[in-house]
Amino acid sequence: MRRFELDWIRVFVFALLIFYHIGMFFVDSWNWHIKNNTTYEWLKYPMQFINQWRLPILFLVSGMGTRYALSSRNAKEFLSERFKRLFIPLIFGMLIIVAPQVYVERIVEGQFVGNFIKFYPHYFDGVYPEGNFSWHHLWFLPYLFVYSLLFTPIFIYLRNHPSLKIISFSKKLVESKFGLLIFLIPLVLIVMYLRPHFKVTHNLYNDWYNFIYSLTYFFYGYLFILLGESFWKSISSIKYIILFIAILAFCSIMWIINLTERFPYISEVYSILKAINTFSWILVVLAFCNQHWNSDGKYRNYLNQAVYPFYILHQTITVCLAFYLYDSDMNDGFKFIILTVGTFAGCWIIFELIRRNKVTRLLFGIKEIKNEIEK
Repeated sequence: MRRFELDWIRVFVFALLIFYHIGMFFVDSWNWHIKNNTTYEWLKYPMQFINQWRLPILFLVSGMGTRYALSSRNAKEFLSERFKRLFIPLIFGMLIIVAPQVYVERIVEGQFVGNFIKFYPHYFDGVYPEGNFSWHHLWFLPYLFVYSLLFTPIFIYLRNHPSLKIISFSKKLVESKFGLLIFLIPLVLIVMYLRPHFKVTHNLYNDWYNFIYSLTYFFYGYLFILLGESFWKSISSIKYIILFIAILAFCSIMWIINLTERFPYISEVYSILKAINTFSWILVVLAFCNQHWNSDGKYRNYLNQAVYPFYILHQTITVCLAFYLYDSDMNDGFKFIILTVGTFAGCWIIFELIRRNKVTRLLFGIKEIKNEIEK
């Protein structure tokens, strides 16, 4: 059975990601590749809200998609497709798509003078941030590729042994009233004991908190789909309670952010609330999308093919447009409109060009959408 809501969630979250990165141009609280000449402190609140669950839900949905992909493939077929859809676009993206972002960043910071053609050989001078070579916003791809390599044998074993105790125990958990919340415990422990010691770097090899945290959501996605209707009935029955918990957790996080310096112990409370907040909002999104978006639509197939190239392209287009706006006296509202329309239009135009050629389809990981939900 195809779950159309997973397609719509991917489209929704990746669209939200574009707005998030446009917001990074204007927000005061966090560093980004290029900043507007005027930034806004209040933007940190909606940005903080989106930031806590936008990527975990993508890893979870990717785990769910993996369950469907493995239902009709063996390990060799699945990993071969992962190589084509993740590794090839990653390498292409690092060589071609990301380079202009680093160029703009170095120009703005006064670390390079000259045009992009002169800069490109220097793009390979060391690894970012000390050097220039990077995968920047594409970090999601190597993580997902490594997760696929690590978990494919485990997932196939679970698929072939549906009577395993871990599956029956998990099904009993989700079928109990609030048993689904038990899955919060590993997440809380990861945030409490790994987050203070491992800064999020997105460099894969020394990013243990982020790596294990995201990996857990990826595994949960596979497991939840493996549980079948038990999972969907569970989140449907408690969705309003979970929504209340999610709102309460986020409001509490916003309240204690300014207390951490005066009350150090609050940081532990923050870690617990962060895990609860992220997991709760993900369940809320899944539950309400299952209720309202579990149907096909006129543009679903088209958008489902477009979402991956949009993800690969969007930040480079945003950064390049921002380069011509960041020091301008133009009204910031107009800047936002230009960045939004320009980014979406640029992604759409390029997508329309690349989807018509087999080579460019391969480079951007585009495939025909048939009966499975993947990536």
